Amino acid sequence: MPRRALGPDVLAPIGVAVALVLASPVAARAEPAPMAAPAAAPAPAPRVSLPVPTTPLHADYPEGASGDAEVVLAVTVDADGSVRGARAIEGEEPFASAAVKASAGWRFDPARRAGKAFAATIRAAIRFHAPDPPAPEPPPRAAAPAVAPTPATRSPAPPPTPIDVTVRGELPSPGATSLSRAEVRLLPGAFGDPFRAVEALPGVTPLASGVPFFYVRGAPPGNVGYLLDGIRVPLLYHIGLGPSVIHPALMDRVDLYPGGYPARYGRFAGGVVAGETREPTPDWHAETSLRIIDAGAMVGGPLDGGRGSVFAAGRFSYTSALFSLVSSDLTLGYWDYQVRGSYDLSPRDTVTVFAFGARDSLGQKQEAGAASVLFDTTFHRLDLRWDRRLGGPDDHLRQALTLGFDQTGFEQGAAVRDRILASRTELTRRASGDVVVRAGVDASIDSYRGDLGPAFADSPGFVSLFPDHLDLAFGARADAVWSVTPTLEVTPGLRFDLYQSEGKVAFSVDPRLAARLAVTPELRLIQAHGLASQPPSFILPGPGFTPGLAGGLQRSFQSSVGVEAELPGEVTGTVTVFRNAFFDMNDALGTSPVPTGESSFSESFDGRAIGSSVGVEVLAKRRLTRRLGGFVSYTLSRSERRVGRSVVASAFDRTHVVNVATSVDLGRGVRAGTRLVLYTGTPVSSLEGGSPPRIVQAGRLPPFFRFDFRVEKRWIVAKRYFVALVLEVQNAMLAKETLQQQCAGGTCKPVQIGPVTIPSLGLEAGF
Repeated sequence: MPRRALGPDVLAPIGVAVALVLASPVAARAEPAPMAAPAAAPAPAPRVSLPVPTTPLHADYPEGASGDAEVVLAVTVDADGSVRGARAIEGEEPFASAAVKASAGWRFDPARRAGKAFAATIRAAIRFHAPDPPAPEPPPRAAAPAVAPTPATRSPAPPPTPIDVTVRGELPSPGATSLSRAEVRLLPGAFGDPFRAVEALPGVTPLASGVPFFYVRGAPPGNVGYLLDGIRVPLLYHIGLGPSVIHPALMDRVDLYPGGYPARYGRFAGGVVAGETREPTPDWHAETSLRIIDAGAMVGGPLDGGRGSVFAAGRFSYTSALFSLVSSDLTLGYWDYQVRGSYDLSPRDTVTVFAFGARDSLGQKQEAGAASVLFDTTFHRLDLRWDRRLGGPDDHLRQALTLGFDQTGFEQGAAVRDRILASRTELTRRASGDVVVRAGVDASIDSYRGDLGPAFADSPGFVSLFPDHLDLAFGARADAVWSVTPTLEVTPGLRFDLYQSEGKVAFSVDPRLAARLAVTPELRLIQAHGLASQPPSFILPGPGFTPGLAGGLQRSFQSSVGVEAELPGEVTGTVTVFRNAFFDMNDALGTSPVPTGESSFSESFDGRAIGSSVGVEVLAKRRLTRRLGGFVSYTLSRSERRVGRSVVASAFDRTHVVNVATSVDLGRGVRAGTRLVLYTGTPVSSLEGGSPPRIVQAGRLPPFFRFDFRVEKRWIVAKRYFVALVLEVQNAMLAKETLQQQCAGGTCKPVQIGPVTIPSLGLEAGF
């Protein structure tokens, strides 16, 4: 039997699936703490306290700078209260260097445990305000002789506006990687989108270049969860190679949890991509952008003297007009929106209304002028939440109710729909000086309705995967962040989930355990382990496409250990070793290239597999916001599936995945960056005789290399407004990619696709 990979006979179900899916730690602001005056009846001090500034955290406004800026520092405070070192985590030059330089003169009351001082690293946010221009010289008195003003007689410029300071001690969960918008905006090939930048992180293996669906530590795309402020999102990216469905200006950060994540995240057996929206700002601000393919805008600011806030953003694509220039029969477009309003009912109570949604459509014009819908996806979310700040700074309660609607439509009126009602309650409470408890319950009702017959009359097996059904889910979870010693933090957790669908009931118990050990202030050991469970999933995420409980839950065991280090030159490095095991997993993509004999169409989508993945992840990063920044991300992994009596590499297993990015400030508002992407090819399989037949893999398809670049010129107008011209190209070298090979007459030849190139020329402005 000749070797083959992804032949036309096995590509049919994948092609349909891809077509379907292609449709488809800022704390509260605080002023610098003054010296505390003794109280008449002081409360007992907690056993563990963070460093508190005893001198103003002041930094002079840098010479030659313009506009306002904010810099976040990681400050290591020694046991004697002095600053051992500081590095900029966020912020651009020359503000970052000014803040780092000034930190050497700061003093703190050090962190203490049971009254004993110890070294600790905290974060300090320094806000720079452009100084007001000096007042004009008063005219000379009439009686005084006229004297020409000289520089020596001019009044000195006023000192910089006082700096707002936030100090916090929270660190990301062990094993998580966070992306801030300020840094992602400079990453070539991400187009300023924090969600699109996820593909550059260790542990992430792309399906194909530029396609925003990926395997995470061997887990297929259908098992990767997307969340925004804890709200489930069915589809994170616009059609094909488009941007994410959330405007980047709304985002504070995006966290990737490749495995062993906190108990807060459940019902996904793969990784989790969690986005957190930015906090309201004290001033009005706005941004707008005009690109080749779309236009977007956002505006936000305070209401009622700062007691409330509002934020609105959206994007609209005019790709249909562009496509009409090169193709008279294709229509394509997308839009999205986000609106959020918050109001403080009292000093402790805040209510928030958050609505967001998106639509993508692809159609083909007919001779009569009417358009035939190939697919049309839409989703909406309305989240109502109440937040109450309890006694201490760590104590918080949230109650939220979410309404949702998902739909994917096809020609002849065919569609799948999901109507959602969900609630969640989250509580964070410091139980003692050493322990912070996080607990919550959540429940959801999903009403699925499928009407696929008109468009898929020839595929009854596929239609049978999506019957009308009502799904119920209830979950409860708790974990505790326990400071066992000043250098050891342990987070044990437990999650329970109960599922009901079509008369079937399933139950899962998922324990979690994570730990961080600070060997020195610059070196930390981390580990994260846990079980994760998930209902059956479709080949790729899509609005309304969710099978019932037939076949039971998917489960995985996720485990990783690693090292985090602060290296010379303000470089942060991590090395992580992981091992995952998968049970009863839906992975039509990972197993479909393997010949399966007489299996039916539906079985190719609903088939289950046992699998595993093992690998090493390396990340070395110097903040892209520095004058010269960059990172190297590398994943060495092996993902396997058991099919019949064979254990083979997953069809989308890539041994090596490398990302190398640089960004440099060239001065005069010009910044340039490059990014190199390299990954090895997928395996080639063949079939040997026997009952059942044995699968043999020999060789791999050719590797793929991609070059991206980004150039930006920014102008500052009136010290507050900015205008920027951005040129960005993904796959600038027009590289082609090999995803399959065709075999005929005993000879196999690789089949290349592309080049898939995404150019972007945009004009941005804002204040």
